[in-house]
Amino acid sequence: MAELVFFSGTMDCGKSTLALQMDYNHSARGRGGILFSRNDRAGDSMISSRLGLRTPAVEVTDTTDFWNEVSGRRRTGLPVDYLICDEAQFYSADQVEQLARVVDELCVDVFAFGITSDFRTRLFPGSQRLIELADRMEVLQVRALCWCGRRATHNARTVDGVMVVEGDQVVVGDVGKHAPAAAPGVTEEPLFSAEAVETAPVVGYETLCRRHYMRRVTAHQAESISAADDSPADLDVCAVHPRIP
Repeated sequence: MAELVFFSGTMDCGKSTLALQMDYNHSARGRGGILFSRNDRAGDSMISSRLGLRTPAVEVTDTTDFWNEVSGRRRTGLPVDYLICDEAQFYSADQVEQLARVVDELCVDVFAFGITSDFRTRLFPGSQRLIELADRMEVLQVRALCWCGRRATHNARTVDGVMVVEGDQVVVGDVGKHAPAAAPGVTEEPLFSAEAVETAPVVGYETLCRRHYMRRVTAHQAESISAADDSPADLDVCAVHPRIP
């Protein structure tokens, strides 16, 4: 029996690594598969892992129809036994329904990988529909960590190291230590001068525990506070500064 399985977790917990491992395992047994992704950190038509693994994939767009993708390949004689769908949170609800139809009517296994909620703790449309339709969900066991060492449960967006809770739901970036490379499309106006590039805000993402997400304390802010107070590096800044917003 084919299944629609949703593998979820926070950023930086190994979803893309598992996606590529599953593709390897299934293809090694002679099964034919298609890899899909959308808005991967490495660019279009790619599934990349932070461990350095990269594999070409079909880029999902607003017009992608998974039913047509699978049935079209089968009509040409290509075997399609499974789909690897990375960054599935960016798929539309209609596209998730297409995946469910592929499972039920074409008996193709679909393994979808993605985060459930955005930087505002709101469900992505694709993730919400996957939760509603998936045969089963699996939470990845590799724990992403907050800067304090606790288990990270929330995805935070930062601008110049400061956490923000407003803005477009989708802005492609990466998880860096404190200041990831600026993502394309972050600024509203095109940048032409070197001076403008240097002053552009640095947008990135960081995983936080609920406590520090609610208090909006990023790693950059924690280090700044500890340095200003000459505090030990492992000191919980929330205890020292309970009024941090």
